[in-house]
Amino acid sequence: MSERHPIIAITGSSGAGTSSVTRTFQNIFRREAVKAAIIEGDSFHRFDRKAMRVKQAEAEQAGNKHFSHFGSENNLFAELEGLFRGYSETGRGKARKYLHDPVEAAPYNQDPGTFTDWEDLPADTDLLFYEGLHGAVVTPEVNIARYPDLLIGVVPVINLEWIQKLWRDKHVRGYSAEAVTDTILRRMPDYVNYIVPQFAHTHVNFQRVPVVDTSNPFISRDIPSADESMVVIRFANPQGIDFPYLLNMINGSWMSRANTVVVPGGKMELAMQLIFTPFIWRMMERRKRAIGAL
Repeated sequence: MSERHPIIAITGSSGAGTSSVTRTFQNIFRREAVKAAIIEGDSFHRFDRKAMRVKQAEAEQAGNKHFSHFGSENNLFAELEGLFRGYSETGRGKARKYLHDPVEAAPYNQDPGTFTDWEDLPADTDLLFYEGLHGAVVTPEVNIARYPDLLIGVVPVINLEWIQKLWRDKHVRGYSAEAVTDTILRRMPDYVNYIVPQFAHTHVNFQRVPVVDTSNPFISRDIPSADESMVVIRFANPQGIDFPYLLNMINGSWMSRANTVVVPGGKMELAMQLIFTPFIWRMMERRKRAIGAL
């Protein structure tokens, strides 16, 4: 953790909804004039799309049916930890982009599924913002979770997570339902070993819970809407959280435990604005004091 060079990390599985949380933070950064270095977790995969397909085929031929993007062998955990450590100490580092589709790839004259070159982060940023799969990973070799000043987990109940992934991969990326189902099954051991343990290290978790039937996510025709959901917000350390204020500002909210607020799904972004704007204020105030003390 660093007062001069703070880090915020959003971590969650593929299809969990981390991108919507990122949009909320971008709105806060814009409103509060905070200059953030944005890091996408996919840029720390070890292999590009074409190489990953080759590696996966080789793994399956060797009998490994659980080769996935979630595991350590297919990600640059040491490099991600090095970025977090270096940024927390100096405010500097290198990053690249993973180009998901033709729209992202066009400005770089590259194929989709490839990486851009590593480049220096912009100078004089106020904080580093990471969104991806592994912002709180802890293994015997690395401890990425110790660096972020604010760690946020995005964790829909598992059936909803699968519905969101199935819908996105079928309708946005053009995959078949069978291909997406195969991916879910192949990732399951790494999901249990690398994704789930991160949520023991997060400072705040957002878990969306549908209030409609999602018992068979593989036949669901659409994603339950925000108004068909509740969001469970759990604080690892509730000290300093103004719960009466949150309950007063968010209609329909209530507390299920001493460190947990439940809000209507449609109020999730409002809840994030109310919770995290003061976090950003405090971060920037501490940063100003730390820089002024040099």
